[in-house]
Amino acid sequence: MTHPLNLFNLNLADMEQLLVDWGEKPFRARQIFQWLHQVGLVDFSEMHNLSKVLRQKLIENSQLQLPVQIKQQIASDGTRKWLLHLDYNNHIETVFIPEDDRNTLCVSSQVGCALACSFCATAQQGFNRNLSVAEIIGQLWSAEHQLRAEQKQALKGQEARQISNIVFMGMGEPLLNYDNVIKAMRIMMDDLAYGLSWRRLTLSTAGVVPALDRLREDCPVNLAISLHASDDDLRNQLVPLNQKYPLKTLFAACDRYLTTGQRRKITYEYVLLKDVNDSPKHAKALIALLRHRPAKVNLIPFNPFAHSGYQCSTPDSIQRFQNQLIDAGLITLRRKTRGDDIDAACGQLAGKVQDKSRRKIQSANEGTL
Repeated sequence: MTHPLNLFNLNLADMEQLLVDWGEKPFRARQIFQWLHQVGLVDFSEMHNLSKVLRQKLIENSQLQLPVQIKQQIASDGTRKWLLHLDYNNHIETVFIPEDDRNTLCVSSQVGCALACSFCATAQQGFNRNLSVAEIIGQLWSAEHQLRAEQKQALKGQEARQISNIVFMGMGEPLLNYDNVIKAMRIMMDDLAYGLSWRRLTLSTAGVVPALDRLREDCPVNLAISLHASDDDLRNQLVPLNQKYPLKTLFAACDRYLTTGQRRKITYEYVLLKDVNDSPKHAKALIALLRHRPAKVNLIPFNPFAHSGYQCSTPDSIQRFQNQLIDAGLITLRRKTRGDDIDAACGQLAGKVQDKSRRKIQSANEGTL
């Protein structure tokens, strides 16, 4: 039995082709696209500029399926984390980070992650599956329209776009779900959907080199590299993918990425781990790697989680590391710790739900013995 087509998996070209196949005019696809993404309407019967015949076709032959929000946490600093249910035992997290000059949404691309980075809470869950386009876009749709409705109520009828920036820094490695991530980003940039500029989209990757080269040609958005070490031996331990794509190979791909003609810098993310990668020696090696590249460094205090075996670097160590990079001429930012009172480390909340689900299954199995 085939399931009805989920329209949230379609980009505009897909939807136009669908309408043509149904004997409808292509421009109807643009109207539906706007209803779904701009207006946030998920009831075909209310799409009043469509004919009754087309609305009935949509009802009978398609569906509008999105992740279901099952938990919201709001931190004292305004950061929000949503836990979203996909299907049996599969959950993801999405985080909203409000700031004075932007509102950023951190989205997930996979359920869990296969890269097994030793300092990452999500990695400890293992990998379940890739997200569909609808499940990626659904994170933006849910956040945007919930926040917009709240603003409309607070301001008595006024509303405007709420999400200004998207970062693919949630659960999973985006470049290992390449086709769906690219398609979702293009929907995010479509003027009939969310109208975000490529400058407002950032994809974070541990460095899947062949996919990096494809990204440069297909959809060159802002790039953030999860670096975390400045030599292969240490990065092999922290980011096992480095064994396949060592630093020399990774940086060659990063240099190629910057030949797109768009003026940009690559952000290099560096989680600071006490007595692991935070010494002056490590800073000096990082400077040698980045000094002659268009780069900026994002220093990230480690978010502790159970059984990680790591600790966050001391404030003095972080400041010393940052000063050393700045003195060498590198643009260096320190990421603010946001939402630390709501399980701020990515994957923590979903991990707890997953563990609970496993315990229920185990108990049920034990009961049948």
